[in-house]
Parts: sequence; C-alpha cells; structure tokens
Amino acid sequence: MSVAYDTQRSGVAVLPEKPVRGRVKCVVWDLDNTVWDGVLLEDGNVTARPSVVAHIRELDRMGILHSIASKNDHEAAVEKLRALGIEDLFLYPQINWNAKSDSIRRIAKAFNLGLDAFAFVDDQEFERAEVAHQVPEVTCVDVLELDEALTRPEFRPRFVTDESAQRREMYRGQIARDELEGGFVGTNEEFLAGLEMAFTIAPARQEDLQRAEELTVRTNQLNSTGRTYSYEELDALRESPDHLLLVASLTDRFGGYGKIGLALVEKGGDAWRLCMMLMSCRVMSRGVGMVLLNHIMRLAKEAGVSVRADFVETGRNRMMQVTYAFAGFREVHRNGAHVVLEADLTEVQPPPPYVRLEIVE
Repeated sequence: MSVAYDTQRSGVAVLPEKPVRGRVKCVVWDLDNTVWDGVLLEDGNVTARPSVVAHIRELDRMGILHSIASKNDHEAAVEKLRALGIEDLFLYPQINWNAKSDSIRRIAKAFNLGLDAFAFVDDQEFERAEVAHQVPEVTCVDVLELDEALTRPEFRPRFVTDESAQRREMYRGQIARDELEGGFVGTNEEFLAGLEMAFTIAPARQEDLQRAEELTVRTNQLNSTGRTYSYEELDALRESPDHLLLVASLTDRFGGYGKIGLALVEKGGDAWRLCMMLMSCRVMSRGVGMVLLNHIMRLAKEAGVSVRADFVETGRNRMMQVTYAFAGFREVHRNGAHVVLEADLTEVQPPPPYVRLEIVE
C-alpha cells in the first residue's frame, strides 16, 4: 500500500482515503528530539518525553511492535535507553549513520513484515522525506503531530487479545531463533529438530475468536482467499454443525508463537470444502506450513469424503498456492482470480519428523 508524502507539509504523510484498521504493526522511532528531548551527542543529559513513552507503552500493550532508526552513536544511545528504563521496549534497533530508509528495510526483513505495516516517527522533515521517497509504503509521522496520528484507524486494532501484550516477546524469541540459525552448522532439518517444536490443532473456542479475526486481517502471504472474517461470523461458524473451525498453535524451546493458523471447512455428505486456510508469516521458515492442511486431509480421508479448496489470487499469497500444490492439490475450476483446487487423498503426508503434532478433540 503506497503512501504519498506531501512536501508542502511538515506533518503526517498523506494516507489512503480508507486506511485499513490496525494496518500498522510496527512503529520505528527516531531518538533525538523524538523519544527524548535534546541531542544525545551534544547534551548527554537528555530526558525522555513522558507523552511519547506513554504512547509507546500503550501501543505495545495493543500488540504493536517498536524499533529504532536513529543516526547516533550505538553504544551511547543504548546506554541512555537502558538508563531511562525503556531499552526493552525496542526490538532490533538500528542505531548507526546509515539512511533511515535502509534501517527500516533491515527491520522489516528481520520481522518478516511488509513495509506497509510500518510507521516512522521523526522530528526532522528531511528524514521523513527521505523515508517517504525511498520506501513510500511506510507511514511517516511528525512527532509534533503524534497525538493526532495515533488516533487514526491504521494504528488502532479492533481487538486487543491476550496475545497482543505478548507480541514483543514472541518477536524477541523469533530474533533469537534467527540469530541461532545464522550461526548453525548443520542441515536445516537438524536445526529445526533442535527447536523442539510442538504444533497443536484444536477446535476454535469462543476465547480464540478475537485472535482468529486478527489472523484473517493481519495475514497476507499465507491466506488462501484474502478474505477477512469478523468475530461474529467466526462465532456463528464455530457453532455451526455444518462447519469445522480449527485453530493451530506452535511452541518451541524459545517459547510460544501463539495462535498461528486457522482453517474453515464446510462439511458436505460426499465432499468437504476448505473455505479458508491461513498461517501466520511468523512460521514461514519453520517448515510447518502444511501441518494443518494435511491434518484436514487426513480427517476427510477417514470420513470417506473428498476435499476441495477455494483459492483467490490476491497478488501476495502465492506462497499459499505453492503450499496447496506441495500438498497434492490440483486446479479443477477457475473463474478469474478464484480457483477451485481438489486434493489427492491417496497419499496424505505425515507431520515432518522435527515437529510433534498434538490434536485436541
């Protein structure tokens, strides 16, 4: 999603007419005269801005991540953040002398998030203009207009779930996994086995539905149709005898990933229709993308029915199309971007050996 920067204004970037609610998943902050008053290398006695820190903590509680893109001395800035008691609020901080657009790209890669999920807050018009020009998908905000900007829908998720307040620690665990993987000597399967992953599949409960709705809104690359479902729709489907709504969770020795998968099956007498299948992008590199899909195929095979799946090409979900292909689905009907796929149930793949599958009835 592109965001145009108005060079005649010093404030917030011009946003789309209908911003997506909760679109911003990470805010990247400048430090000097933004998170704190003053310039650190000119005045070591800088003080944090209470209103800014309060906003950071509130957004963190809502599940929005925070990082830093600051032209500063790394050691001095980290020491000051620590002294102010706010170092732990920021993940993967980029404190260097590089262009801030480059820093944001590095953060986006580390978090495995699209650039349109980022906002950038800085007091300097030049820095905001540089970011807006180089990465126009990013929402740029003048710190002087922060209070107004944070009331906008793209900064306000509909639900604050139990997992929202844990998201920072989930991503911290992900960064630790990535660092371990970067230095690991051995095969990818050996690395994955060392994570001691447990994949749990269970029928959706009412307390899962806020997170389930959030998954349909936040997941793009591994969403089979791109459709979002409201809490109320999911609750009705959960109670429907003609539907099966499943939620998947993942843990490993670094901690939990939270609820990372959702599937909706419409059960028919001779055939099941997989109306929706999605997996969080957080697990794309963990080799578990087909575990939930294969479980549904096994259930259908045991019930003696066939499985067809809806797939809608959104331009961002090719990874899910590949997942279906690897699971043995083939195209049987197409109407524009809407494709119907049918599963080959003769040989359903078992879970990979490096993950323990737990089924909750």
